[in-house]
Amino acid sequence: MLCVLYEEAGEPHVVLTRRSPRMRSHAHEVSFPGGRKDEADPDLWCTALREAEEEVALDPSAVTCIGELDRFVTVGSQSLIHPFVAVAQTKPDLYVASPAEVETIVHVALGELLRDDVWREEIWGFREYGVRALTFFEIEGDTIWGATGSMLRQLLAIATDTDARILGGPG
Repeated sequence: MLCVLYEEAGEPHVVLTRRSPRMRSHAHEVSFPGGRKDEADPDLWCTALREAEEEVALDPSAVTCIGELDRFVTVGSQSLIHPFVAVAQTKPDLYVASPAEVETIVHVALGELLRDDVWREEIWGFREYGVRALTFFEIEGDTIWGATGSMLRQLLAIATDTDARILGGPG
């Protein structure tokens, strides 16, 4: 999974996608570009780059890895997500390269995600996991939640220095 950050008009933005409604898991949900590791991928950083290129035509040479977020297991599909954070010097020139996987590309200003009227947390109970806090971001036209909401919450905590963890590079 790849969290791409860039600056536009003096404000940091993040690249997200709305998954195709034809996907068998997490259909029509907002997420970061990403997917499963192929045997040909030398490491998970290369997986993240390949998947972003396949899904949204991200030029791998246009981004630099600046760290990682906590690994996360999704409740619904039991997928282990290994999120990398990368920066682009300018807004990436993207398009939906894989309509079977991606419905649209969503660019969101981090400032929008920090607004009190956009963010909320709910406590949900799961038979398999017990009680979990879920983060929701209500942006115009979409709700970001689940694994993506949790990862965005961690990213924002780091970016606003409300989290003492330091990002590390790919291993």
